[in-house]
Amino acid sequence: MQGRNLLIVGVAVFLGLIAVYLANAYFTGLEDQQEAIAEEQQLARIVVATQDVGFGQPLTNTNIRLANWPADAVPQGAFTSLEQAMMGGRVALRPIVPGEPILASKVSGENGRATLASILPEDMRAVSIPINEVSGVGGFVRPGDVVDVMLTRQIPGEGTQQFDKMTTVALENVLVLGIDQVADENNTQPVVSKTATLQTDIFGAQKLALAREIGTLSLALRNVENQEVGATETVVANDLGGAGRYIYRRTGPTGPAVAGPSYSPAPASVTPGPRQASAPARPRGPTMSVVRGTDAETYAVEALRGY
Repeated sequence: MQGRNLLIVGVAVFLGLIAVYLANAYFTGLEDQQEAIAEEQQLARIVVATQDVGFGQPLTNTNIRLANWPADAVPQGAFTSLEQAMMGGRVALRPIVPGEPILASKVSGENGRATLASILPEDMRAVSIPINEVSGVGGFVRPGDVVDVMLTRQIPGEGTQQFDKMTTVALENVLVLGIDQVADENNTQPVVSKTATLQTDIFGAQKLALAREIGTLSLALRNVENQEVGATETVVANDLGGAGRYIYRRTGPTGPAVAGPSYSPAPASVTPGPRQASAPARPRGPTMSVVRGTDAETYAVEALRGY
């Protein structure tokens, strides 16, 4: 019985080795076939993603492969071998979708790591500003979006009151690099956050740093295809409507001040009309009415003394 079991195990191992050999031969032949097709059709072999590769995820044999690509349309920075693409433990610096070429600009160098500084253009800066559920568009602003930054602050000058404020657009068409500590553009779920990290030039970074100190910042989400800038104006309270309306307070005869209704401004001057004669004073005490035809007259009656 024991010898029979050993024989079965040996046969199974032999069949397994044959299956591995055939699989390797098949995939090797398939690879050679693809290379032959590429040479025949003047195609290049470059490395592409086989699945979604998120920010900071390393490149491995399971998420990249070689694919045929038109030789005259190979993107700059493309890798031509899997070993070159995975050399030194490269990681993705930007989200990569299936079928997308793996480019040197989208992955780190050898022994690299995914840092925000590594994906910034040379002349740009990353600046963070505080946001909340309102100023952050309800949590719908996510990494990769484009926003305008609005600043609401006090109108300068003597005699201004607390509600004398204005809103200006501090920066337009700004790329959002991260929300809180999330920089993955594939993470599109709305989340209420506390900070937004924006990409801007050095002058824009200075403007944001100053704006944080003198007012309240808000984000306005915009279409990524809308590149128009410059068509903005300063908004003040009168732009909200109701200009010229006001509330006045009057003092009652026996009570405290009473809020009156809303009025438009009164005319600059009012010409008084002719003064009307005052009505005769009504007699006090007992009276007597005397009727003569259709006319009636009322007389005051003085009380007789001594009665």
